[in-house]
Amino acid sequence: MKLVLATHNEGKVRELRELLAGTGYDVVSLAEYPHVPEVIEDGDTFLANAVKKARQVAAAVGEIALADDSGLEVDYLNGAPGVHSARFAGTGHDDAANNQKLLKLLQGVPPEKRTARFRCVVAVATPDGRVETADGKCEGLIIDEPRGENGFGYDPLFWVSEYGKTFAELDGTTKNSISHRGRALQKVQSILTKLVHNPAN
Repeated sequence: MKLVLATHNEGKVRELRELLAGTGYDVVSLAEYPHVPEVIEDGDTFLANAVKKARQVAAAVGEIALADDSGLEVDYLNGAPGVHSARFAGTGHDDAANNQKLLKLLQGVPPEKRTARFRCVVAVATPDGRVETADGKCEGLIIDEPRGENGFGYDPLFWVSEYGKTFAELDGTTKNSISHRGRALQKVQSILTKLVHNPAN
């Protein structure tokens, strides 16, 4: 059975495929469905965006779809960039530009006030409109310069104290075991089982 990932983000696709290995599903990217337009993420919460993406993609491709919406919440910035994490520096800007903007906003802020967390909501939808969700988070700090070559997004700035490394310095297996996305995906197998085996009410 196919499970369609409702994203074109290759970094996210790679992580999700690793996290979903062993579920028995044929995990495919939205890139295999070029006729499906990008879903506009206009919700004001991670939950709203994840549910919208999963529902629209499941209806468009006729398969079970999995979507996640995730982002970085920095306490000093009152939770920003939050749902705007991917577009923090503006439409068309890349990860490096987002990181540069974050560092500029935190310039001179002491380490103890740079607390942050990655948060993720995963939604799994069937073509008939049923949706189940799960969430996960990981606490950390924002350091003052990028470190590491792995991962994507804000990973080079997100310091995980218990490992003494940024997300971008951790190997994929370690990161996936503690990350916001990893923790949310740990709950997905039971969600998939429920959606597949329980008939619609």
